[in-house]
Amino acid sequence: MDLTNCKLSVAIVYASVSGNTKELAEELYQILLGKSVNISIYSINEFSLTDLSKFKAVAIGTYTWGNGDIPREMRHLYQAFESITRKDITTAVFGTGDSCYPMFCGAVDQFRDMLYVHTNLAATLKVELLPQEQDIKRCRKFVEVLLLRAKMEN
Repeated sequence: MDLTNCKLSVAIVYASVSGNTKELAEELYQILLGKSVNISIYSINEFSLTDLSKFKAVAIGTYTWGNGDIPREMRHLYQAFESITRKDITTAVFGTGDSCYPMFCGAVDQFRDMLYVHTNLAATLKVELLPQEQDIKRCRKFVEVLLLRAKMEN
């Protein structure tokens, strides 16, 4: 089923320290390039919160800091979504982490819970460390669910 009859505007906004979350964001970006959408990718430092209203869908990528915490540089984005209720914007959250920590991808969980309340949350994706070949199918599914949900709300 082709979910790309209309041009949706989609943003990927991510934070990465080790490069793992950046690589995952770039993989999702490559998948979205094959769809008929207007896709933009930003590191969190390049993204202006005033641009949120320009996008029909936003995929948020975060690593987890400390004991399952949202990284400092992602807090403004978190608070921006937390302060609005926009069920017309479809969101998804993804991240990388290390399962040896008790709160594996805890920042993804925190974003998920908040986005569920304030937006039209479509999907979550957690990847162990660096994305591997077996994660590509999950990445494609993540994109398909995001686009399907965004199209349904269009």
